[in-house]
Amino acid sequence: MALNGKNAVVTGAVMGIGKAIAEILLQNGAKVALLDVNETAAKGLMETLIKQYGKEKVFFLKCDVESEEDIKAGLKKAAETFGGIDILCNNAGILNEGSWEKMVSINLMGIIRGTYLGLEHMNKLTGGRGGVIVNTASMAGIGPLPSCPVYTAVKHGVVGFTRAIAAASTLLGYGIRSNVLCPAFVQTDLFSNIPKQLGRFSELCLETQQLVERLGVLKVSEVAEALLELVTDETKNGQALLVLPTDEEGKGGKSYITFPTFLQ
Repeated sequence: MALNGKNAVVTGAVMGIGKAIAEILLQNGAKVALLDVNETAAKGLMETLIKQYGKEKVFFLKCDVESEEDIKAGLKKAAETFGGIDILCNNAGILNEGSWEKMVSINLMGIIRGTYLGLEHMNKLTGGRGGVIVNTASMAGIGPLPSCPVYTAVKHGVVGFTRAIAAASTLLGYGIRSNVLCPAFVQTDLFSNIPKQLGRFSELCLETQQLVERLGVLKVSEVAEALLELVTDETKNGQALLVLPTDEEGKGGKSYITFPTFLQ
């Protein structure tokens, strides 16, 4: 999929991974709707993006992914402003084991809400043009992060949900690919605040830090480049892409996870 002339929506779009995703989509010719709750951070970012790409290529709308009405409004505005939606990146997320119910609501239910509402605009069977959905999970969606059991659970849920939606779309002829991005630790505010957000498992902070030291930390640009691959490569559907820092020996980097399947 070439991105010139394509229209994208990104949630959690004004900081960290979401900001890098929005920027790489714009750099490759897409129009992008930035949805986020952080209006303060959005103001400065939008000034920069409009100056660089033009006001016809990008807009911001305040959106809380816990609110179905907010997501509906954001997707509707994107479809009306750009003339349809081709790419949806459900990226908004938090890490807070002390407020695990809210984490489930944002990190898993928010992605399900976004996907289901996105299907209404993108589904070829209901007048959409098809396209691709990429959901942001984590390496914790592939293997457990002991200090963050609920974060691990919701990210496993995102991986499973995305793979199932990809299979359903194929079987029903929706014309929509769905993939899931699973980065390791990434240099963001979320990463920096991990020690403060472990709740009852704060005593495992040292073990988490040792894992960080062993694996290393990704740049947001590396994660965005991996997402671009999932968007543009039309052979990728139902894929979970693990992104690890590359070490001095060349180990790590990107790898697609192979899961057992019961589908023929």
